[in-house]
Amino acid sequence: MDDYEKRESRIFNIELAPETATGTWKTWNLFAWWMSGWHSLGGYTFAIGLFALGLAGWQMIVAFTLGVVVLYFTNNLSGIAGQRVKVPFPVFARASFGVYGANIPALLRATVAIAWYGIQTYLASAAVMLLVLKLFPSSNSLTESSFVGLTYLGWICFLALSAAQLIVLSRGMEAVRKLTDFAGPVIWIAMIALAVWVLARAGWSVDFSYRTVEGGSSIMAMLSAMFIVVSYLAGPTLNFADFTRNAPDEQTVRRGNVWGLLVNATAFGAISIVIALASVKVYGKAVHDPIELLADIDNIAILLIAIIAIGTATAGINIILNFVAPVYDIINVWPRHFTFRQAGVLVALLSIVTTPWNLFANPAIINQFIGGVGALMGPLYGIIMADYYLVRRQVVDQQALFDDRPSGAYYYAGGYNPKAIYALLASGLVTIAFSIVPVLNAWAPFAWPIGVLLGALVYCQLSKVTRSSLKAAAAG
Repeated sequence: MDDYEKRESRIFNIELAPETATGTWKTWNLFAWWMSGWHSLGGYTFAIGLFALGLAGWQMIVAFTLGVVVLYFTNNLSGIAGQRVKVPFPVFARASFGVYGANIPALLRATVAIAWYGIQTYLASAAVMLLVLKLFPSSNSLTESSFVGLTYLGWICFLALSAAQLIVLSRGMEAVRKLTDFAGPVIWIAMIALAVWVLARAGWSVDFSYRTVEGGSSIMAMLSAMFIVVSYLAGPTLNFADFTRNAPDEQTVRRGNVWGLLVNATAFGAISIVIALASVKVYGKAVHDPIELLADIDNIAILLIAIIAIGTATAGINIILNFVAPVYDIINVWPRHFTFRQAGVLVALLSIVTTPWNLFANPAIINQFIGGVGALMGPLYGIIMADYYLVRRQVVDQQALFDDRPSGAYYYAGGYNPKAIYALLASGLVTIAFSIVPVLNAWAPFAWPIGVLLGALVYCQLSKVTRSSLKAAAAG
């Protein structure tokens, strides 16, 4: 397929092409990417949420660390694959799902990302609103009325933060890289300051044996916590190629994951748990929402620094984990109609339409809808990685990824690969059942690893059968 044919293809867009891979994302950039990925209000709340499993503080740290180790290996697989092929995730998925079938994982990933993009923006805007109320008490009048569930001041803060994130994304991936380089380290300043402040009030001691409920000391509870940590970043793990396609070599990806995951993520989990344990001595309970801690800070200067740091970090995590992915996914679905900037505007608008404050306030929607779709991230990862490493033996034709002719290598049946779709249906039904069927909820923490294994096994088996049938037909 020559350049002219590729550009005439209905599935070609220069934003998706290997030629646009910059090669500028070095070890530090990926390290900062992971810092931005973990350091947020949601990241802290998630880490402290592991107390619900009945684990003691030290057990939570061990389980969190083990989950990070799993993420290190899984992101090496997806990240290195992306670096080699130099295309974003939805284009990479064309090899396994077909040039049109790749829209299935693209839209599923986009659905989860857009929902969480709105929720993260809302959480950060709540911190900004807290600062506004502290600095300008008269603005409290704007909290007395609301529209579709959000106060007028809440709307102002939410829209302002959403616009700021959109401005960064509209400047392209290099602007995203520069933001993560800044946002990633900045939050450590806030986290360390918050830890020192809470520990000082707790008398510089914590009880690592503290637990909120009894009965969580079993190995099963720790395994559950470990895979919940993995599931927390299942979406970004799936589309890690969106970023690593810009890395100059495989070793850069590995080093970035060592520093960003094994070192940084483990430290972030540990310090979050220490802050929560210290809050037990101060408030009599583990504080799950860091906004509660910030609201208790009387020093305006410290509060200002903390909220600016948290706001910046949240913008960073939102853009890299929840904004870039759906932008590429939308371009992949409608390559002839969207640019990077236009797709970003659509994502921002969709995140507003979902009224994320209402989603966040309704656990049933998050668990059943977002959780149900999110449960498909494991099967998708298993199918796509099995296709690349086991079926194709790490060989992908870059040009054929943009070939929408029936003779194209990844056209399959009308642009869809039935094997991948059948494997997704078979494994996805199981993992969704874990998420939405009450009697199976105990298995929900293991939906990701089970989904990965089932997706990979079913896909490999179907691929093996298909190859055997082809060989038999050729021999006949």
